[in-house]
Amino acid sequence: MLYDPSQKYQPHPPIHLPDRQWPNKQLTHAPRWLSTDLRDGNQALADPMDGLRKLRFWELLLQCGFKEIEVAFPSASETDFQFVRQLIEERRIPHDVTIQVLTQARTDLIERTFAALEGASRATLHLYNATAPLFRRLVFRQSKEEIIQLAVSATRQIRALCEANPQTQWSYEYSPETFCFTESDFALQICEAVADVWEPCCERPMIINLPATVEVNTPNVYADQIEYFCRHFSRRNAVCISVHPHNDRGSGVASAELAILAGADRVEGCLFGNGERTGNVCLVTMAMNLYSQGVSPQLDFSDIKHVVEEVEQCNQLPVHPRHPYAGKLAFTAFSGSHQDAIKKGFTARQQSSSPLWEMPYLPVDPNDIGCSYEAVIRVNSQSGKSGAAWILEQNHGLVLPRGLQQDFSRHVQEQTDRDGNEMTLNALWQLFRKLYGPHQLADRQLLEYRSESQTEGGLSLQARVQTPEGILTLQGKGNGLLSATADALKSQFKVAFSIEDYHEHTLGRHSESRSAAYIRCTFANGESCWGVGIDNDVARASLQALLNALPIKSSN
Repeated sequence: MLYDPSQKYQPHPPIHLPDRQWPNKQLTHAPRWLSTDLRDGNQALADPMDGLRKLRFWELLLQCGFKEIEVAFPSASETDFQFVRQLIEERRIPHDVTIQVLTQARTDLIERTFAALEGASRATLHLYNATAPLFRRLVFRQSKEEIIQLAVSATRQIRALCEANPQTQWSYEYSPETFCFTESDFALQICEAVADVWEPCCERPMIINLPATVEVNTPNVYADQIEYFCRHFSRRNAVCISVHPHNDRGSGVASAELAILAGADRVEGCLFGNGERTGNVCLVTMAMNLYSQGVSPQLDFSDIKHVVEEVEQCNQLPVHPRHPYAGKLAFTAFSGSHQDAIKKGFTARQQSSSPLWEMPYLPVDPNDIGCSYEAVIRVNSQSGKSGAAWILEQNHGLVLPRGLQQDFSRHVQEQTDRDGNEMTLNALWQLFRKLYGPHQLADRQLLEYRSESQTEGGLSLQARVQTPEGILTLQGKGNGLLSATADALKSQFKVAFSIEDYHEHTLGRHSESRSAAYIRCTFANGESCWGVGIDNDVARASLQALLNALPIKSSN
């Protein structure tokens, strides 16, 4: 990298628009969407899709609710041409879906494109040519007038062919392909010239697509360009303004969102941002951004995992695990402070009757897009007490007392630090069982107990406990069941301890639900231990928890 990059690279100049209006606007409805996955996204693949993969992707786009789909560049390959024919001849295009195809401004390619569309009930023909100074000078070596004439002549041919095939409901799209670094006045000039030929109206719909073919500036500059065009184009009310942002600077979604604020009506892009180089705007992200603000995107991503799987299979490209909304880790928190905030958020939600989603770190409810809460919190060495507690609550119904959360997280962190890996749900549960014995431990299992009230007050307890050495009979007295059990254990095992914490709760809402009990005992040397018991009888759960809290074995 150069110490002074200005010796090699120059900033792209903004346009002068001091009275811009878009910063004061808000997104309140979804734009028209066009998926270019089957064309632009397909061209960007090292291994372009064959007919079967394209058909599979086509079905996915229909399931997601797309009504406009750019399906091919028919003159570019026989596969693309035949795919268009298959959709038409096999009547795979729903009546409310419009297919779109792309062509360059060449007579033979335009004719080939119309041949592919023969018999379509409705279609959009998309013409493009590059307009920026760099392309005029280096690539085509043509003047502005020659560039305009190319677009106008092609448009004239397309209109004539459309009129010669009235059985199809035609729409026309024109793209000054390198709009974002074309002079604003020239972009207007060439689009005006094309529109003069097409003469857009209800019978002849027209889309003017203004692509950020290569991102060359910040999204606000693109928005200024869009607003300037919308304010100065003479036939603005007769055309649909579309945008096609690429992602070279990583701002594809932001550019599209600001472009809509600036007056655009339609967004072209790909699922998960596929496309040439760094890709196009991600339609999933933009749609879900709207959804998170309470705006219906008019697209269905309620089973986002299925969408990811299908796209990965068709594109042979992975979706990044941290891709917004769709990545495997998109809703996952490893950080202790994040986990604690999320856990408290879910607790508050359970206690609230409000339908509004208010959750720290989670902009949308994972359930809305078919994701479970299991992946929201995962445990590694960076996790705090809330992470492990959340997992046990979600998967086993255990609501750990704060002190037990702290004690367990210390053991979890010791193991994850030692292993250097994430701790799986099964490993976490096995560690918890080993430490606290929520189900009866092999060396101290309560078999049965009986208690009786004493005439002098309190009660007596008699219990049978299975140990490795055999069955022990315990006897004790106390003010209550736990104190009587503690008396029996102190006498049997010759150990001094006191019960410092006791908590219990049911594991369900039904009367037959099991109960969980948590007990912390403190010993003469200052150490303390927790025990957990689970049983249909809350009293049995409490007694078993007390047995599990004692780090001793039978002396008989």
